[in-house]
Amino acid sequence: MAHDRIIFPMPASCEVVFDVFHYHHWRARWDSLVSHTELDGGAPCPSVGAVSASTGGGLLRALSMRTEFVSYQRPRLAAARMVGTSFPFSRWAASMKHERAAGGGSLLIYTYNIEAGPRLLRWLIEPVVHHVFRRQTVKRFARMHAFLSAHAAEVEAWQRAYHGARCGDPL
Repeated sequence: MAHDRIIFPMPASCEVVFDVFHYHHWRARWDSLVSHTELDGGAPCPSVGAVSASTGGGLLRALSMRTEFVSYQRPRLAAARMVGTSFPFSRWAASMKHERAAGGGSLLIYTYNIEAGPRLLRWLIEPVVHHVFRRQTVKRFARMHAFLSAHAAEVEAWQRAYHGARCGDPL
């Protein structure tokens, strides 16, 4: 099983970074790794126990995955695990922890575990899958950083307009 922890400095508060990732209408504007994400039941963002279906973007369009949120504590922590399997993954789990950074902004701490399958070929494909996944994760959060650099004020205005609405609250 491959495991990694990557820290990404972000140019916005924990609240803004958390919402830009988890509210699908924001995520669709920057996340080219995922072409479509939808929660069972149609909620605008996850909650504990929520299951999402995501389809890859770009060269990863054939990859689709269902995940269940095991933690959702806005704006500090979200964690999910894969439901079932999705080649090349036999297991996948990740968490995103958000911390305030000295001097403004925040840190996004992304931790993940992946296991590649099928089991008989794991020794061969898991190092490749881990390398590609890590590289795509770094690119993905660089795109998020660029989006936040240009649009954090827009997200903050949206948050103020909805008076800090949380998932499940009417928007």
